[in-house]
This record gives sequence, structure tokens and C-alpha cells, in this order.
Amino acid sequence: MGQVSVAPDVSPVEVKPESVEEVSAVTEPDVPWVTIVHNDPVNLMSYVTYVFQTYFGYSKDKAHKLMLDVHHKGRAVVSSGTREEMERDVQAMHGFGLWATMSQDRN
Repeated sequence: MGQVSVAPDVSPVEVKPESVEEVSAVTEPDVPWVTIVHNDPVNLMSYVTYVFQTYFGYSKDKAHKLMLDVHHKGRAVVSSGTREEMERDVQAMHGFGLWATMSQDRN
């Protein structure tokens, strides 16, 4: 059989971040996430309004205003919260056939 080599003694290396600010800038736990619904050429405006009412529980007026934002501005922020909540909302919008994305709200 072949020879087996043994690695020389190596002590573990401890890696520390350069500063606390560097770590907190990456995670930004206090910055909320938002769900954004984008305009598409497929779904009727009445259907988008219906989805906003049934899924988010918005009034007809609020759902209609958000739908008009999607239609005229190309997109609208329809919900905000934790990353996990926004992942759920985006998946729900996809389930309804709407084009939705999420991002951190860095206003």
C-alpha cells in the first residue's frame, strides 16, 4: 500500500471582524423588508385589486389605490415586515400569478 503522511502540528487561527460596525452594517436587523408588486401585461386591474383585498385584507379603496400605483408607476410596495414575512407574501403573490419581489426598505 501507499504511504500515509501526517500533517505537521498547526494551531488554529482565530479570525475576528475588524470592527463591530462592519458586522452590523452587513446584517442591518432593524431595517424592514418590503414586498413589491410589479406591473405585468397579463393580469386585469380588477383581479390585482381582488388579490390585494383577499390576501392582505385591504379595503377596496386601498387595494384599488395600490393597483393604480402598480399600473401607472410600474410597481407598488404592498407590505412590509420581517424578511420571512415578506418571503411568504412574495410566494403568495406568485401563487396568484402576480410578479412580486422583495427588498430591504432603505429609505
